[in-house]
Amino acid sequence: MRPLLPALALCAAALLSGCDLLGLDSPEKIAAAKEADGRAIGSACRHAGRAIEDCYVLNPKAQRAAVFAGWREMDEYMRENKLEVVAPIEAHGGAKPAEPVVARSEGEPQAAEPRPARAAKGAKAQAS
Repeated sequence: MRPLLPALALCAAALLSGCDLLGLDSPEKIAAAKEADGRAIGSACRHAGRAIEDCYVLNPKAQRAAVFAGWREMDEYMRENKLEVVAPIEAHGGAKPAEPVVARSEGEPQAAEPRPARAAKGAKAQAS
C-alpha cells in the first residue's frame, strides 16, 4: 500500500498540471490578455474619433503600446474602407480637459484666461 500512494500522487499531479479548470493562468496568458484588451481599447477610441492622448487619459491602466497599436490598426482599417467615426456616448462623464496653468508673478498658479484676438498691423495703421 505504501508504494502505491506516491505513485497515485504523481499521476494526479501529472494529470492536473495541464488542467485550466484550476483557474491559474500563466504569465504569458495574462500578458496576452492585457495586450488584447489594450488593442481593443485603442480600436474603440479610434472608431469613436478620440485622439490617442484622450484614450490614454480615459484608460490609465491599459498598456500604452497596445492601445496605440489598436488605434493605429483601426485608423488604417477606417481609411481603407472609408468609414466615418461614430460619436461616443459617455455615460460616466468622460475625462475633463486640463486647463493650461500660467504662473503669476507671486509664484501662484492660475488658470490661463483666453486672450482677445490681435488686430492686424494694417488695421492699426489705418485707425491712426
